[in-house]
Amino acid sequence: MNGHEQVIGSYRTQGGELLVGGVPLARLTQRVGTTPYFAYDRGRLLERVSRVRGALPPSVQLSYAVKANPFVPVVQALAQVVDRFDVASGRELRTALDTTVPASRVSFAGPGKSRQELAQAVAAGATIELESRGEAVRVAETGNALGIRPRVAVRVNPDFVVKGSGMRMGGGAQQFGVDAEAVPDLLRWLGEADVDLLGFHVFAGSQNLSAEVLADAQRRTVDLVVELAADCVDPVRYVNLGGGFGIPYFEKDSPLDLEAVGAGLAAAVDRLGRALPEAQPVIELGRYLVGEAGVYVTRVIDRKESRGQVFLVVDGGLHHQLAASGNFGQVIRRNYPLAIGNRMGEAPTEPTNVVGKSCTPLDLLGDRLDLPLATEGDLVVVFQAGAYGLTASPTAFLSHPEAVEVLVGDAPAKETS
Repeated sequence: MNGHEQVIGSYRTQGGELLVGGVPLARLTQRVGTTPYFAYDRGRLLERVSRVRGALPPSVQLSYAVKANPFVPVVQALAQVVDRFDVASGRELRTALDTTVPASRVSFAGPGKSRQELAQAVAAGATIELESRGEAVRVAETGNALGIRPRVAVRVNPDFVVKGSGMRMGGGAQQFGVDAEAVPDLLRWLGEADVDLLGFHVFAGSQNLSAEVLADAQRRTVDLVVELAADCVDPVRYVNLGGGFGIPYFEKDSPLDLEAVGAGLAAAVDRLGRALPEAQPVIELGRYLVGEAGVYVTRVIDRKESRGQVFLVVDGGLHHQLAASGNFGQVIRRNYPLAIGNRMGEAPTEPTNVVGKSCTPLDLLGDRLDLPLATEGDLVVVFQAGAYGLTASPTAFLSHPEAVEVLVGDAPAKETS
């Protein structure tokens, strides 16, 4: 199945045009006023959250990792349907604090938090997830200076590796978290410091499509947390089990079996509840909530042939979509799902390369894809573009204009009894 056919069953079309948030692509493009742009479908966002809620045990709180997509309208929409936010910078913290989610349900993770960012988090009452002994000392000093008792959790670098993850975030030597074997000593130090120690955060890997692997990681995470809790002075009240739920990007990827993940998580949470009855379990998801709700739309500005190959040159590229170009974590470059959005349903006619306007061969959005005949003015759509798009790309490269972002569509209709 080629990239063009792959997307027809997932996205609705009308008269050969892709519909985004119920709006035909050409009309949406006129409404936005320019290309390139990212469009996020509100209905798809909220439907995904609803589905996750239905699969997770009721006791588990759902946290959105703002790093996946910090576009303010997206964060504001998700604030109405998730329990918490996880942020990774002072700017993301301000975005989260501007929503209806209480500061006490905002956690701040990531290495290298500056003293200014720590002061922001302490003053707001957010939970700081400690990545090192040095950071713990700085947080305690900040709290003393402000006269506020900081809320903290320890991010643990586990002593196991999650296989099959797109990006490993735990196991071995890491910049993330405190090595599991060093945590007991840090917990004893924190027990004497003037901080409010809530619990733990363990995030071992991202972009995993195996329910079995995720269940094993969650089970091992609970076992590790229960073991570490023995060195906590106060009862554990917060356990962030991480996330790592993946979405399919490539032809041979199979969607994650969410119901199987929920069943495995239920067993892990039951074990956690029996061992640490005051602990609030949290699952933190970013890409899985927003990734499939977004598209990147860019216009063909030139069509050329070079030694038997067709090239569509578009007005966007890697400066907006580094991941789709294959330069954000891919070891072997593979194409994201891509289509000519105003020619949906037309039969492919030729192998086509879709390239950006930057003067580097790395600016490749589609490598020899079977696409319909496309010419200047046609609209190329890159799917799975809702996460790690604009803010994960080198937007200043060659000083091209930034892409616009829009949130479109209505919330799904609620069922009436």
